[in-house]
Amino acid sequence: MNQKTFAGSLYKDNFQDPSQWKFISDNVMGGVSTGSIDFSIIEGQSIAHLSGNVSTENNGGFIQFRRNMKGITLDGVNNIKIIAKGNNEKYFVHLRTTGTILPWQYYQHSFTVEEKYKEFILPIKKFKKSGAFQASTINSKNIKSIGIVAYGKDYKAKIYVKEISFDE
Repeated sequence: MNQKTFAGSLYKDNFQDPSQWKFISDNVMGGVSTGSIDFSIIEGQSIAHLSGNVSTENNGGFIQFRRNMKGITLDGVNNIKIIAKGNNEKYFVHLRTTGTILPWQYYQHSFTVEEKYKEFILPIKKFKKSGAFQASTINSKNIKSIGIVAYGKDYKAKIYVKEISFDE
Protein backbone atom coordinates (compact mmCIF):
# COMPACT_ATOMS: atom_id res chain seq x y z
CA MET A 1 0.00 0.00 0.00
CA ASN A 2 1.18 3.53 -0.67
CA GLN A 3 2.06 5.24 2.58
CA LYS A 4 2.03 8.98 3.14
CA THR A 5 4.45 9.08 6.09
CA PHE A 6 6.98 6.85 7.79
CA ALA A 7 10.35 7.36 9.46
CA GLY A 8 11.37 10.60 7.70
CA SER A 9 9.58 9.95 4.42
CA LEU A 10 6.98 12.37 3.16
CA TYR A 11 5.76 9.88 0.56
CA LYS A 12 6.56 6.26 -0.27
CA ASP A 13 5.43 4.13 -3.20
CA ASN A 14 6.02 0.39 -3.07
CA PHE A 15 3.91 -0.46 -6.14
CA GLN A 16 0.81 -1.72 -4.36
CA ASP A 17 -1.23 0.25 -6.92
CA PRO A 18 0.42 -0.32 -10.33
CA SER A 19 -2.33 1.64 -12.08
CA GLN A 20 -0.53 4.82 -10.92
CA TRP A 21 2.43 4.01 -13.19
CA LYS A 22 2.63 4.05 -16.98
CA PHE A 23 5.18 2.89 -19.53
CA ILE A 24 6.52 5.46 -22.02
CA SER A 25 9.06 4.98 -24.80
CA ASP A 26 10.73 7.16 -27.39
CA ASN A 27 8.07 5.94 -29.86
CA VAL A 28 6.13 9.09 -28.89
CA MET A 29 8.76 11.06 -30.85
CA GLY A 30 9.62 8.60 -33.62
CA GLY A 31 12.19 6.46 -31.82
CA VAL A 32 12.27 2.66 -32.03
CA SER A 33 13.05 1.60 -28.45
CA THR A 34 10.81 -1.18 -27.11
CA GLY A 35 10.00 -2.44 -23.66
CA SER A 36 7.47 -2.93 -20.91
CA ILE A 37 6.78 -2.46 -17.22
CA ASP A 38 5.62 -5.49 -15.27
CA PHE A 39 4.49 -5.61 -11.68
CA SER A 40 4.79 -8.79 -9.65
CA ILE A 41 4.97 -9.98 -6.08
CA ILE A 42 8.29 -11.53 -5.15
CA GLU A 43 8.83 -12.83 -1.62
CA GLY A 44 5.66 -11.02 -0.53
CA GLN A 45 6.72 -7.63 -1.90
CA SER A 46 5.45 -5.77 -4.96
CA ILE A 47 8.17 -5.11 -7.52
CA ALA A 48 8.22 -2.94 -10.65
CA HIS A 49 10.30 -4.46 -13.47
CA LEU A 50 11.27 -2.29 -16.43
CA SER A 51 12.80 -4.20 -19.35
CA GLY A 52 13.41 -3.68 -23.02
CA ASN A 53 15.77 -2.57 -25.73
CA VAL A 54 16.91 1.05 -25.79
CA SER A 55 17.87 2.23 -29.28
CA THR A 56 19.28 5.59 -30.32
CA GLU A 57 18.03 5.10 -33.90
CA ASN A 58 15.74 7.84 -35.27
CA ASN A 59 16.92 10.27 -32.56
CA GLY A 60 15.48 8.02 -29.87
CA GLY A 61 17.06 6.44 -26.86
CA PHE A 62 14.75 5.85 -23.88
CA ILE A 63 12.15 3.73 -22.15
CA GLN A 64 10.68 4.62 -18.79
CA PHE A 65 7.92 4.15 -16.29
CA ARG A 66 6.42 7.29 -14.82
CA ARG A 67 4.02 8.30 -12.07
CA ASN A 68 2.02 11.51 -11.80
CA MET A 69 2.49 13.09 -8.35
CA LYS A 70 -0.58 15.35 -8.58
CA GLY A 71 -2.29 15.77 -5.23
CA ILE A 72 0.72 14.54 -3.22
CA THR A 73 2.40 17.11 -1.00
CA LEU A 74 6.16 16.99 -1.45
CA ASP A 75 7.07 20.32 0.17
CA GLY A 76 10.23 19.81 2.24
CA VAL A 77 11.56 16.80 0.31
CA ASN A 78 15.37 16.75 0.22
CA ASN A 79 16.09 13.28 -1.15
CA ILE A 80 14.60 10.55 -3.27
CA LYS A 81 15.36 7.04 -2.06
CA ILE A 82 15.19 4.11 -4.46
CA ILE A 83 15.70 0.44 -3.67
CA ALA A 84 16.62 -1.33 -6.91
CA LYS A 85 18.68 -4.02 -8.61
CA GLY A 86 19.37 -4.95 -12.21
CA ASN A 87 21.91 -5.63 -14.89
CA ASN A 88 24.87 -3.45 -13.81
CA GLU A 89 23.76 -0.54 -16.01
CA LYS A 90 23.20 3.16 -15.39
CA TYR A 91 19.60 4.35 -15.05
CA PHE A 92 18.10 7.72 -14.29
CA VAL A 93 15.39 9.32 -12.21
CA HIS A 94 13.62 12.04 -14.17
CA LEU A 95 11.57 14.62 -12.33
CA ARG A 96 9.16 16.95 -14.05
CA THR A 97 7.96 20.08 -12.29
CA THR A 98 5.41 22.80 -12.86
CA GLY A 99 8.26 24.61 -14.68
CA THR A 100 8.96 21.82 -17.19
CA ILE A 101 6.41 22.67 -19.84
CA LEU A 102 7.88 21.00 -22.95
CA PRO A 103 7.91 17.17 -23.20
CA TRP A 104 11.72 17.02 -23.42
CA GLN A 105 12.29 19.06 -20.24
CA TYR A 106 13.13 17.30 -16.97
CA TYR A 107 15.62 17.15 -14.14
CA GLN A 108 17.73 14.00 -13.88
CA HIS A 109 19.99 12.08 -11.52
CA SER A 110 21.76 8.83 -12.43
CA PHE A 111 22.36 5.66 -10.43
CA THR A 112 23.95 2.34 -11.39
CA VAL A 113 22.23 -0.86 -10.34
CA GLU A 114 23.96 -4.07 -9.34
CA GLU A 115 22.77 -7.67 -9.26
CA LYS A 116 21.60 -7.36 -5.62
CA TYR A 117 19.17 -4.84 -4.22
CA LYS A 118 20.79 -1.62 -3.11
CA GLU A 119 19.45 1.60 -1.61
CA PHE A 120 20.20 4.81 -3.53
CA ILE A 121 19.79 8.24 -1.91
CA LEU A 122 19.50 10.95 -4.58
CA PRO A 123 19.64 14.53 -3.22
CA ILE A 124 17.09 16.80 -4.94
CA LYS A 125 19.67 19.60 -5.08
CA LYS A 126 21.96 17.37 -7.23
CA PHE A 127 19.41 16.78 -10.01
CA LYS A 128 20.56 18.39 -13.26
CA LYS A 129 18.29 20.31 -15.58
CA SER A 130 17.92 19.18 -19.19
CA GLY A 131 17.66 22.60 -20.79
CA ALA A 132 18.75 26.21 -20.61
CA PHE A 133 15.29 27.65 -19.99
CA GLN A 134 14.68 25.77 -16.74
CA ALA A 135 15.32 26.92 -13.19
CA SER A 136 18.68 25.69 -11.91
CA THR A 137 17.20 24.09 -8.81
CA ILE A 138 14.04 22.18 -8.00
CA ASN A 139 11.50 23.36 -5.47
CA SER A 140 10.19 20.02 -4.21
CA LYS A 141 6.63 21.30 -3.82
CA ASN A 142 6.56 21.79 -7.63
CA ILE A 143 7.36 18.16 -8.54
CA LYS A 144 4.59 16.83 -10.77
CA SER A 145 5.97 13.45 -11.89
CA ILE A 146 8.77 10.96 -11.35
CA GLY A 147 10.13 8.48 -13.88
CA ILE A 148 12.64 5.64 -13.79
CA VAL A 149 14.42 5.81 -17.14
CA ALA A 150 16.72 3.66 -19.26
CA TYR A 151 18.33 6.29 -21.45
CA GLY A 152 20.99 7.55 -23.77
CA LYS A 153 22.70 4.57 -25.39
CA ASP A 154 21.93 1.31 -27.17
CA TYR A 155 21.47 -1.38 -24.53
CA LYS A 156 19.18 -3.96 -22.99
CA ALA A 157 17.38 -2.51 -19.96
CA LYS A 158 16.55 -4.66 -16.96
CA ILE A 159 15.83 -2.99 -13.62
CA TYR A 160 13.76 -4.12 -10.64
CA VAL A 161 12.51 -1.46 -8.22
CA LYS A 162 11.12 -2.34 -4.77
CA GLU A 163 10.44 1.14 -3.48
CA ILE A 164 10.64 4.84 -4.21
CA SER A 165 10.29 7.35 -1.39
CA PHE A 166 10.51 11.10 -1.04
CA ASP A 167 12.42 11.87 2.19
CA GLU A 168 12.98 14.91 4.34
